[in-house]
Amino acid sequence: MPCDSPSVPRLSDEDELSTATGARDVLAVFSSLRQHQQNGQRSPHKPLLALLALGRLAANGRSDVPWSVAEVELADLIAEFGPASRTGRAQSAAYPFTRLRADGIWTLDRDVVMDNVSPLRAGVTGRFEQALEARLRSEPALIETVARVLVDSHFPSTVAGDVLSAVGFDPEAAAVGEHPGASRSRRRSSAWRTAVLEAWDRQCAFCGFDGQAGGMTIGLDAAHVRWFALDGPDELNNGLALCTLHHKLFDRGVLGLDDDAAVVVSQRFSARTATGRAVYELHGLRLRPRPGTPLPAAPHMVWHREQVFQGAPLAS
Repeated sequence: MPCDSPSVPRLSDEDELSTATGARDVLAVFSSLRQHQQNGQRSPHKPLLALLALGRLAANGRSDVPWSVAEVELADLIAEFGPASRTGRAQSAAYPFTRLRADGIWTLDRDVVMDNVSPLRAGVTGRFEQALEARLRSEPALIETVARVLVDSHFPSTVAGDVLSAVGFDPEAAAVGEHPGASRSRRRSSAWRTAVLEAWDRQCAFCGFDGQAGGMTIGLDAAHVRWFALDGPDELNNGLALCTLHHKLFDRGVLGLDDDAAVVVSQRFSARTATGRAVYELHGLRLRPRPGTPLPAAPHMVWHREQVFQGAPLAS
């Protein structure tokens, strides 16, 4: 369950908002939602609700999200892009729908008890605070900027575009670093990617793909096991060289690693063609790095298994 923090900045009325210094303040309000990630536990529920409302604001000029919509669409987003949940779909959606009020950016049109699904079904609607919505509506480009900041703060680049597309934004929108006022608290190591690719002999740790063009590696990424956006370190024991396909499947929770550093394939994945079904053949494949290259550290593999991998592994 997402937890709440009393230290989140609040935008309470038109007068307060009018004294803000612009986009930087709006970005700071949404960026503060990162505080709800604790001890490496993924908690993207509130950001996903904010993204759903931003998408509706961009499309319709209003951020209104009726519970009847949230119970389906927000629940779908959480199931697809959040960690595995032990609660029902409606309950997972009710957590952010009621608790985002504590962050000072969300309001409901009637008072309801935190986390309680039943009263929400009486026709409750949520929306951004009036002053915040007015600020966003007055500068439409800022809506997309905020959406991009949110996904880049909570998801790796391989997943961010999928999330943006799911809530109605262009997945090719500019990256955070290109937005005035946007910033990161951490910077990626410029040397980490090269070190990881070299450590894995410039080939995919899962399938062995080693394509080059003009002597340059192509179609191969340095992948974080524990996501950089969630405090994953730029260290060799948190990196794998993966082809772009398997990097995508790894970050979407279709592929994972067991305690013995063997690849596992989720039962959620299905394919009909021989090319697609080749993913099944990865199941049970042990990683074999070159001598001197460390396997991913056990805590990072456990984090990925608990926070990213979805469903149950294929039967051996």
